[in-house]
Amino acid sequence: MSSSIITQIVEQVNTLPESLQQDVLTFVLSLRQEHLQKAGNAWDVLESLTGTVEAPADWATEHDFYLYGTPKRQETEL
Repeated sequence: MSSSIITQIVEQVNTLPESLQQDVLTFVLSLRQEHLQKAGNAWDVLESLTGTVEAPADWATEHDFYLYGTPKRQETEL
């Protein structure tokens, strides 16, 4: 955030009565918490993608076959 925006926010908040300043603080803290929950971390992102990729049933065990064309490790029964 640019310092000019922060300065403008502070100037506007300074003109408010203390009770409204407290409301602004509560609002800002809730916005921050929402942002942190949405952002998550890399594990949260990966977990959200679990089960969203369409792949053959033996993808996990035979990924080298599908990625590089190496012979399958075991023949699957269909």
